[in-house]
Amino acid sequence: MPPIVDVAQVLKSLSSLPVEVHKPGDLVLAAGRTTGKLLILKEGAVEVVRNGVRIAEVSTPGAVFGELALLLGRPHSANVRALAPSIFHVAHAGTFLRVNPVAAVYVALILAERLDQVNSHLVEARSQLGPAERGGVLDRMIENIAQALRYGPPL
Repeated sequence: MPPIVDVAQVLKSLSSLPVEVHKPGDLVLAAGRTTGKLLILKEGAVEVVRNGVRIAEVSTPGAVFGELALLLGRPHSANVRALAPSIFHVAHAGTFLRVNPVAAVYVALILAERLDQVNSHLVEARSQLGPAERGGVLDRMIENIAQALRYGPPL
């Protein structure tokens, strides 16, 4: 079954949005700040760093940044820094998703893909633990991740 939205169509619809250009080393989004921006990578490469730990290097056109801050109503949780010359489509996050339901579903699709990958890694990690490691640091970390992925709204 194909995804619920046509990704190519969504990316084409972004052409009317303004763009931001960043050179290597530029801080695109800063952890702890609130920008109200939703950034969609048109071209380039960035790294995502949270609490000093690089959690991703992203160069896929259509990648979205700022969505977690928007959806959770919090400041950005990570730094996004350009690794190469990078161009982003820029939308006012709340307005863009409210008036463009296809874009909202696109963001949901991206988040669902991330969640599916995390679930796969969690299953793999649990299956790799031996009896001697049960109750250890890795086992507790895996359990914490599993609890964070609980179903239902935040409590």
